[in-house]
Amino acid sequence: MNFKVYILWSESLQKFYVGHTNNIGERFHRHNQGYEKFTSGGTPWVMICTFDSKDKAEAVRLENRVKKRGIRRFLEDNQIAFGR
Repeated sequence: MNFKVYILWSESLQKFYVGHTNNIGERFHRHNQGYEKFTSGGTPWVMICTFDSKDKAEAVRLENRVKKRGIRRFLEDNQIAFGR
């Protein structure tokens, strides 16, 4: 089963969020509909980017690497543009 690591941006909170899932469409919908506690106050969320992972373990490792580095610095290090 393929997993994705994704990075979201909330303009209202001025914050990023990183997560992983095997169903990106459903997960994004849940974030924007307020079903997820952490992201419910930041709607609407914008998808900044996604990364493919071959399995859940790889996705978790990448998610943790992004969090450890800091999402903004990770995006800058990898030259991924994001609006502000």
